[in-house]
Amino acid sequence: MKTKILTVIIGVCLLGINLSIAQDQTTKTGQTPLKTSYVCMVNDSYMGREQIPVDFNGKIYYGCCPGCANNLRTNRSIRYAEDPVTGKEVDKADAYIVMKPNGSGDVLYFESEESYKKYKKGHSTPK
Repeated sequence: MKTKILTVIIGVCLLGINLSIAQDQTTKTGQTPLKTSYVCMVNDSYMGREQIPVDFNGKIYYGCCPGCANNLRTNRSIRYAEDPVTGKEVDKADAYIVMKPNGSGDVLYFESEESYKKYKKGHSTPK
């Protein structure tokens, strides 16, 4: 029982640290693309540190734990996202990745920097 409580407390602390790092990253970079290897592509979250690399068909994806790494290998839909401007399918390994503006630590995937710039300028609203 004590071990479970300690595990929960440590998990909550780490989550808080990751969210703080994510918010600092957004402020410091002005929404420049994130370091891909710092993003869990299953949870679509900026983690603030290197994640587990997953090589799949010659592309590298990242997961935060062995379970996420396995999901990246076995579930195609996890390896792809929808560009919020164009609506096109984007391979997360090739995406232009930035923080969501709400400060949650979540990320958005764009097919290109140009698409992100349109989003940033407000020419298109997210879907």
